[in-house]
Parts: sequence; C-alpha cells; structure tokens
Amino acid sequence: MKKILILGAGLVVKPMVEYLLQHNLRVTIATTTKEKADRMINGDPLGTAVRWSTEEVAALEEMVNENHIVVSFLPYKFHVLVAKNCLKYKKPLVTTSYVSAEMQALDRDARDNGVLLLNEIGLDPGIDHMTAMKIIDHIHGQGGKVKEFYSLCGALPAPQNADNPLRYKFSWSPKGVIMASRNGAKYLKKGRIIEIEPIDLFRDRFTFNFPQLGLLEVYPNRDSISYLDIYGIPEAVTMYRGTFRYKGWCETLDAMKHLNMLDDARADYRGMDYSAFLSSVAGVEKSDLKKGIALKLGINENSDAVRSLEWLGFFSNKILDYSITSPFEITSDIMIRKMSLSPEDNDTVMMQHVFLAEYPDGKREVIKSSMIDFGSPSVNTAVARTVALPASIAVKMILDGKLNLTGVHRPVVPQVYEPVIEELKKLNIAMNEEYGLPESEMIR
Repeated sequence: MKKILILGAGLVVKPMVEYLLQHNLRVTIATTTKEKADRMINGDPLGTAVRWSTEEVAALEEMVNENHIVVSFLPYKFHVLVAKNCLKYKKPLVTTSYVSAEMQALDRDARDNGVLLLNEIGLDPGIDHMTAMKIIDHIHGQGGKVKEFYSLCGALPAPQNADNPLRYKFSWSPKGVIMASRNGAKYLKKGRIIEIEPIDLFRDRFTFNFPQLGLLEVYPNRDSISYLDIYGIPEAVTMYRGTFRYKGWCETLDAMKHLNMLDDARADYRGMDYSAFLSSVAGVEKSDLKKGIALKLGINENSDAVRSLEWLGFFSNKILDYSITSPFEITSDIMIRKMSLSPEDNDTVMMQHVFLAEYPDGKREVIKSSMIDFGSPSVNTAVARTVALPASIAVKMILDGKLNLTGVHRPVVPQVYEPVIEELKKLNIAMNEEYGLPESEMIR
C-alpha cells in the first residue's frame, strides 16, 4: 500500500487527509500539534499522527525514507530541508508554496536523481496557474497572442460574516497574511513597468465588480513580471497579478504601515498600554490620540482605518502582555485574536482571469474565467478545499504513475493541469469561462 507523509497540520491540511484516506492510501501526519492531526484522521485505521518538530532532523530523514511521497505544509523556509531529504532517498515532494531561489537551485540534482519536486500546486499559487495556462495554450493554439492578462484572487469571509471594520477574517496562515502585506510589488501595464514600494502597496489599488460579491478592491501581488516567462507570454504588454479584498482592509493596512505598526524593530513595552504603544510607534501625542492619528494620516476620524484601529483596541488603556518585542508582533497578535474565522463563519474564495487576445487575422477578444467557492470551518473552509485538493490530486497522480516529470516544477504544463482541472470539477471546484467578449470588458 502506498504511504504518504504529510508534514504539518495547519488550517488547510484536513481536506487532503480526507481525500487521501477516501482513496485507501496510508497517511502519516507529522506535526507539533498531534491532537489536531488525530482529529483530522478521525479514527481511520489508514491514518497515523506522530508528534514531530522541525528540529528533529534525523526523525525527518527516517520518515522520508519510510514513505513513498512527501507533502510539506511547513513554513516555506523548511521546504528545502525536506527537498534535500527527498533527493537523498529519491522520493517525490509536493508543496503549495512559491518556488524559492533555493528550491529552484535543486532542479539539476532532482533531474539527475529522477525526482519530482512539485511546488505551487494549491490555490494561489496553483489553481491560478493551471486555469490560466489552459486559456493561454488555447490562445497560442489558435495562432494568437496574449496581449494583456490580469489574474486576481482572494480568500475572504463570506459577505454575511464580514462583520468587522476591516471586513476580513483569517482562514489560513494568519502571520503569513500579515507578513505578505509588507511586500512591495511589480507589474507590467500597457508596456510600462510599474514598481510599488512596500510602504505604498495598498495605495495602488482599483475596484472590480465580482458577481455575487459586488465591488471589491484589488492591490498588486508581488512580482507579476516574472510570469511572462513562467506562462510563456513574452508578447504581453500587460501582466498583472492582484489580490481581492473588501473595502476596509487596504485603507487600514496602509495606515498601519505609515504608523510603523508592522515594523520589526524590537523595544521594551513592559507596563505600556495599547494607546501608549500606538502613540510611541506613530510619533503622535497620546492625548486626543484618535484625532492625532487621523491628522497624521490625512484622513477622517470616521474613516475605515481609524474605526478599525479603535475596534482592534489600539486606543484602549489595556496593558500590553509583552516585554521586549516588535510592533509587528503586537499588531499581528491582536489582529489574529480578534479576526480569526469562527466555527459559525463561512468563507469564500474568488478568482478572476481577464485576457485580451489578438489573432493573426486582426480579431481581438476578451476572455474571462472566474470561480467562486464557499466553505465553512465546521466542515472545510473554501481556502482549505482550494489549497489542499489540487495538491491531493497531484499526490495521487504521482503515486499512480500518471505524472512522469523530474526536476523542480510548477503546474503549468498540460500533463499536470489538464487532469487536475478535470478532477477538481468533480469536487465542485471549477472556473466559468467566457470567450468572445468585446474589448470594453477589459480591465482599464
């Protein structure tokens, strides 16, 4: 019987465990939170949970050797350690994380050893790659060119549960979400390279009307320009990858950045209350703090950002439970405490591709491809489903001998994306594609 080693038992792992067990595969979950893994296995005799931490390198090596394939849901910085063990024992690896430079550097060794290191096979990255490449290959197959491409994705509370001023709740790695907000971005628009410094990330935004959800805000997601090569569309004059949010998030995170609330510099905050903390990092007098913050940011006291800071408790006299720490830790911790998705909340994942294609006969068309998925923590969140299930399908394909690739890969080749997309449809995860739309449907 084929055996799978899953490293980590985070918020998106449960649908994979269920999928693999339903297909009569033996699953071992190695994690520091064994109790959580036991709940995922739910008494299935094919499942095993073991207590393990990333410091236990010898135990990792032994587990890799004992299993047929490894799936890493660990923080991305540990993937290369896992990959090197996979290379040593010639075992394939699957992750849902971005390919790092260190992971890409293992490509030659992986090819030489006949090992597949498949990354970016989740939602974003993952479903976005596969559903984009399906359309890109279609356009190229008609002799056409991709002139413009927007790929937008978001994971949000369902509208009825977006009930705080930021209109956001964490349904996956909370620290990861907040850390990502500190990135800058780069994209190509109408032939011009646009570079956004981290401090201005949330000021570079536009609105998009998404069916069933209404107007959403979009801000740029990391380096879009590299996808000209990844997707094989050097002809494109626009290449933009963006993130969806409800109104409230961008303005608040922008305020936090400009108030130095996401900085890493460590200081002693013993005995300080939250209002004193905000006064200190923002450089604003504590007296009439709300007004001072609004003036510093050049916004109204009733703005989303000020209301969010108040709702989070940053104007309160509650004493901080910290000694030496960073503003980032204080800010992210209170956000996580107040903004986690509860068992009563539903979440939603939305994805939108918009292409402008041009053909040799001069014809031009806009192609739209969109997806929306709803979930619930009491069953599986939409985020967990859409991240874990593409990876689950890939794992089974590899074990069944249907994916004969070696080296470091993303799911951008038909051998991967075609069967994964078809299997996802059976699991009610599918894009709605519209062809032949007029150019007025293109994002401006």
